[in-house]
Amino acid sequence: MILGRFWPVFLLIGLAACGPGGFSASDDTVFAPSIDPRGEVVDQLVVGHRLMAAGEYELALSSFSLAAAEKGLTPEVLLSLGSANLALGRLNQAEDLLRRATKDDPDSPDAWNNLGVVLIETGQTAEAAQVFRRAFALDNGESVAIRDNLRLALAKLENSQYAAETEQQYKLVRRGSSDFLIRPTR
Repeated sequence: MILGRFWPVFLLIGLAACGPGGFSASDDTVFAPSIDPRGEVVDQLVVGHRLMAAGEYELALSSFSLAAAEKGLTPEVLLSLGSANLALGRLNQAEDLLRRATKDDPDSPDAWNNLGVVLIETGQTAEAAQVFRRAFALDNGESVAIRDNLRLALAKLENSQYAAETEQQYKLVRRGSSDFLIRPTR
């Protein structure tokens, strides 16, 4: 008679004992850990720089975007976003961001150097040489990377001009209405 009225209670107790933790809570849950409201906030710029050093450029870009949401588009955040885009080969985005960074903080040699790298990559060698000169001056010549980039830009600038005799060795010959052929002159 007593068993008839309390059978649901006994059934629940028996089922609780069949779980992975028995009567206590299990430590191996499949759910994400809870958030610690007393925990410290991690600076997303620091995380992004560490990801850049590890070669994880997409993740770094995401981290820098979070930093932009937290801090706004400061020159440091713009420089970081531009550097991540440069590493990903997104040169147009990198150029826009780095130009904004140099406009907001004209005394940052890193921003000028990265802008110079973008300009070299996009074939704007003359402007890149000027940008590297400015970065070199702001850095007081202490950075080997900026000095090497300046040397590369100046070497490319000197070698980019064709000699007059090289230009005259070829002529453009029209064949038909829209077909052109480059032929050497005799």
